Amino acid sequence: MEDWRIRPIQEPVQLGSYPASDVTFLLKDLSAIPLEQSTDDRERAIQSGTHYSEMLPVEQQPAADYLALYHETLRLSAKKVALAVGTTAEMIRSNKGANTVLVSLARAGTPAGILIRRYLLEIHQTDMPHYSISIIRGKGIDENALMYILQKHPGAKLQFVDGWTGKGAIRKVLSEACSKMDRDYGIKLDDDLAVLADPGQCAEMFGTREDFLIPSACLNAPVSGLMSRTVMREDLIGPHDFHGSKFYKEWLEQDLSNHFISAIVPFFSEIAREAEQIAVDFTEQPPSMSWKGLRDIQAIQNEYAVADINLIKPGVGETTRVLLRRVPWRILVDRLDNPNIRHILHLAEAREVPVEVYPGLTYSCCGIIKSVKGDAE
Repeated sequence: MEDWRIRPIQEPVQLGSYPASDVTFLLKDLSAIPLEQSTDDRERAIQSGTHYSEMLPVEQQPAADYLALYHETLRLSAKKVALAVGTTAEMIRSNKGANTVLVSLARAGTPAGILIRRYLLEIHQTDMPHYSISIIRGKGIDENALMYILQKHPGAKLQFVDGWTGKGAIRKVLSEACSKMDRDYGIKLDDDLAVLADPGQCAEMFGTREDFLIPSACLNAPVSGLMSRTVMREDLIGPHDFHGSKFYKEWLEQDLSNHFISAIVPFFSEIAREAEQIAVDFTEQPPSMSWKGLRDIQAIQNEYAVADINLIKPGVGETTRVLLRRVPWRILVDRLDNPNIRHILHLAEAREVPVEVYPGLTYSCCGIIKSVKGDAE
């Protein structure tokens, strides 16, 4: 068994638009490499067997009306997001203690991890190191990144953080990855996941199980430190490299990443007492992980005859991603007057995607990706 304590791992380079004190990205800089493909070309490639992590969607600046909707959503939901952050942070503090390293799953987990770190620092004067690393469905977690963290923080506990859950795919990848680390290196890690919203009911620690809009889901790189999705391609990533990502530094003037953080942080002192009480209640009577969301998606898969369950993306965050960077077939919503889906309806109208009401849906909405197999090349 390899002694991971002496594995040679490169030091990280400074990436992203966040202050270095907020997060360290353990990612290889691929900014100079053209990896983007058009939405249609990328969709055909993915559904023909190319792994989604081997290419990137084309990142675009949001239109003015959509950006206005983002700002309005942020203004209306900032306190609610702060409470979800505080509750999650209090659960981490109670379950793991002060000697904990926050490990957010890039990229949706990064702003969540920064907010949790800021809350613990402001409310409890606890300064937890925070790293953002790659985890990829079908390829696993970045083992070099994990080893780097463990080498830098011997004896510390690791707490994995993400923004939200969908049907629980990444939650399963995380569990499998932790089991593999134990088998291959004798490294024992807690595979529990902390998220701000857990509508899929598959996370141990969460701020809420309501499928509400976390505004950072509305945008891509401009609210994620100007970082792309993570990339794992063997011709680009060597055996001792971190997984890769691009830093769109040319968009610094349009960046909203730190603006998003600064809109949430002022509410921490206001919600701290409530967050602590909710966390105590959750600790005394832990909610079960029912995976109800996954069962809903399996029912939708059968009803709509969707060949691949990975074409179904549940929850506000995942549905937003479908509309921003995939080829959507239709959108299912629990009800049309749900305030959490206003931007979903806006995007669906702009892309002429049909929206259907699906009563009894666990989530606020669900995006179904169009099957493009058999389309003309």
